[in-house]
Amino acid sequence: METLTETLTEMVGVAEHYCKLIEGLADDSDQWLAALYQLMPRLHSAVTLLNTYNTGDLQISEVDLDERFELYSRLRKRLGDRDSYWLEFDAAPEEMHMSGSLADDLTDIYFDLQHGLKLMDEAWPHRAAQAWQSSYRLHWGQHLVDAERHLYALRVRNQLAIG
Repeated sequence: METLTETLTEMVGVAEHYCKLIEGLADDSDQWLAALYQLMPRLHSAVTLLNTYNTGDLQISEVDLDERFELYSRLRKRLGDRDSYWLEFDAAPEEMHMSGSLADDLTDIYFDLQHGLKLMDEAWPHRAAQAWQSSYRLHWGQHLVDAERHLYALRVRNQLAIG
């Protein structure tokens, strides 16, 4: 069984890799999106393993809304027609379809991961684990599942080239 240190080390590595991919949008190739497609299951696995440890209550991060909107806008522009997707629910007919945004998913995941990385930089590993666990359960976990599903759909429709 892995220790918290090994599990947290894996989570930190995956979170750093994710954030670097998002920050590397200046690259003109679409390899960053293919790399995200391959990284998402590792992120899901890392946070799931981290969730086996009970480290406390919710730690909410404060996000600069201008910074968040700037990143979202850059991602949305970069993704173009690959950004939007439909969500389907077993609900009332008027609620059957809702639209989602990959740019929104990736942005929200980014800022929640960044918050944990900042806590790690400040030498608060248990607070980082706590923040990632809480924010995953309450916020970015759904974004992760939606992004994984949409990236898979892009791959199946040959709109995402894998190396």
